[in-house]
Amino acid sequence: NDDAETTKKYVEKYGGKCYLVPGDISNKNFCEKLVRFTVETLGGIDVLINNAGVQFPQNNINCISQEQLELTFKINIFSMFYLTQEALKYMKRGSTIVNTTSVTAYQGKENLIDYSSTKGAVVTFTRSLSQSIVKNGIRVNAVAPGPIWTPLIVSSFSEEEVANFGSDVPMKRAGQPFELAPAYVYLASDDSSYVTGQVLHVNGGTIVDS
Repeated sequence: NDDAETTKKYVEKYGGKCYLVPGDISNKNFCEKLVRFTVETLGGIDVLINNAGVQFPQNNINCISQEQLELTFKINIFSMFYLTQEALKYMKRGSTIVNTTSVTAYQGKENLIDYSSTKGAVVTFTRSLSQSIVKNGIRVNAVAPGPIWTPLIVSSFSEEEVANFGSDVPMKRAGQPFELAPAYVYLASDDSSYVTGQVLHVNGGTIVDS
């Protein structure tokens, strides 16, 4: 899509290589092929960022269909299992995995019950996996964004909700992607070599129990 193409242009503008691989990330076979493509094309995989996610606001739990529930879990948490299982076949000591959870994993969200549930699962997945593979010298951490301006927000909420988006946090505004990105860079780099099983909260000042 346009966002992917724009990202590719920026990466290449600064001398990097970027490959766009469209597909269904909820499909195990695609996830495995994606990892293998990465290894074959780039010569290996040192950093895995599990960042895909969807959300479909509903007024109450009975509005969440079986199809929506399954899709949300397949994309938001199942894909992390599929990608990580395949990537670990190639990741060496010193590699890192960074997962995206959410402030809703800690606070809940009345109209995002299924989404918040998957993000809670991501936190537990991160902590459990970090303990499982620390002996291999591979670190696993997560980032829990608060309200961040992304295309997902505009497409998910009403005009009124978008207008007030982020106003309920202590900083009284939503964050920008460039304010969130450094958290991923830190966890992916050697600067965080003594950090594993942790969650970084980039949420405009909201206090949560982690």
